[in-house]
Amino acid sequence: MARSDTEGRLVANIMHFARTLRTAGLPVGPGKVVDAVAAIRAVGVANRSDFYWTLHAVFVNRPDQRLIFDQAFHVFWRNPELLKKMMSLVLPQMTIDMPQENGAEMARRLAEALHPDREARETGESEVELDAAMTFSDREQLRGMDFEKMSLDELAQAKAAIARLRLPVHDLRTRRFAPHPRGARADMRATLRAALRFGGPIELKRKRARRRPPPLVVLCDISGSMARYSRVFLHFMHSITNDRDRVHTFVFGTRLTNITRYLRNRDVDLALDRVAEAVADWSGGTRIGHCLCEFNRFWSRRVLGQGAVVLMITDGLDRDVGTGLAAEMDRLHRSCRRLIWLNPLLRYQGFEPKSLGMRAMLPHVDEFRPVHNLESLESLIEALSKPDPRRNVMPAHQSSIGERAA
Repeated sequence: MARSDTEGRLVANIMHFARTLRTAGLPVGPGKVVDAVAAIRAVGVANRSDFYWTLHAVFVNRPDQRLIFDQAFHVFWRNPELLKKMMSLVLPQMTIDMPQENGAEMARRLAEALHPDREARETGESEVELDAAMTFSDREQLRGMDFEKMSLDELAQAKAAIARLRLPVHDLRTRRFAPHPRGARADMRATLRAALRFGGPIELKRKRARRRPPPLVVLCDISGSMARYSRVFLHFMHSITNDRDRVHTFVFGTRLTNITRYLRNRDVDLALDRVAEAVADWSGGTRIGHCLCEFNRFWSRRVLGQGAVVLMITDGLDRDVGTGLAAEMDRLHRSCRRLIWLNPLLRYQGFEPKSLGMRAMLPHVDEFRPVHNLESLESLIEALSKPDPRRNVMPAHQSSIGERAA
C-alpha cells in the first residue's frame, strides 16, 4: 500500500513537471506524460542521472529545448517536498553551467512557469519595469525579439500587436466587369435592358474590368518543431482573416486540416479553441509532401483561382525526407500567382538548406523570407502590399491605359 501511494505521488509529480515544461514553452502533451511514466517505471528512480536522462529522452526533441529542461529539472526535482515548497524557490539562486544570455532568457520563462502569480507580489522595482514597457525603446526591442525567446507577458504583447496588423494586398484585374460611367467598353446588355425598360433612345451604358484583392491561402506547419511559432501565427491568421475577404487557412502536420471557418469568429480565444478541437495532429511529425498532395488534389481548384497568393509557413523539416515533395511544390507554384515560403530557421546567419525537404521546396518558391518576430511580419505585409513584377501584376494606371487603347 505504501509502495502504491509512493508511486502515485511520483506520477503526480511527473505530471506537474510536464505541466511546468509546457507552460515554459516545450511541446508537452498528455501522450508524452504517459510515455514518461512508462519509461520511469521501466528504468526506475534509484539513480538520479538515469532519472534525468529518461525524462530528457521523452520531453526533449530539439537542441534549443535542452536549457529550459535542464533548468526546470534541477529546480523542480532538487527537493522531494517541492510540491509544498515550490512557491518559495527563487530562480536566480540556481548555479547551472550555461551561456549567460540564453540562460537569462530561459530562466525568465521558467520563472513565469513556476510562479504564475508572482508578478502580483513583486516589489517597486518590477513596477518600474512594467512602466518602461510602454516606452518606445522597449517596443522596438519587442519588434526584433524572437517569438521563441519571449516571456509570457511579451508573447501577450506580441499577440496584441499582431491583432492590429492589416494586410493591404495590391488589387488585381479580374475577368469580370462592373458598370462604370466612363468605362472603356460598351455594356450592350445593360443598354438593351434600359431601352426595353424606357421604350426609346437612351444613353449608351459602359463598363470596365473589376478590381479586387487576390485570394490569400495560408499553409501553416503545426508540427513539434514549429509549435512555439505556430501558436503565434494563428493569431496573425485570425487577424488577416477578419480584416479582408477570401482568406483560406490550412494547417498541416501529418494531415491537412482546413480551419478557415473557425478563424472567421471575431473572438480570437473562441476561434483558437475551435481550431484546437478540430486539429488532431498538434506538435507531431511532419509530412509536407503528403499534405501538399492532399491540398493540390482536393482544394487547389477551389481556393487558388484569380491569381491567389500562397503563404507557406514551415521549417521544411520533413519526416518523409522530401519524397514526392518537389512535384507537389511545382504543381502548387504553377497554380498560384505568388508562392512565399516563410521559414523561422532563416533567422540564423549561417543557415543553409541542407535537408532534403528544404532542397526540394526551394526551387519552386518566388520568395524565401524569415518569420520569427514582429519585424519580420511587418516586412512581409509590406512586401505583399507591393506588386510582384516577376508575375506580371499590372498596376492600376497601366491597366486603365490598356482598356482605353482597346
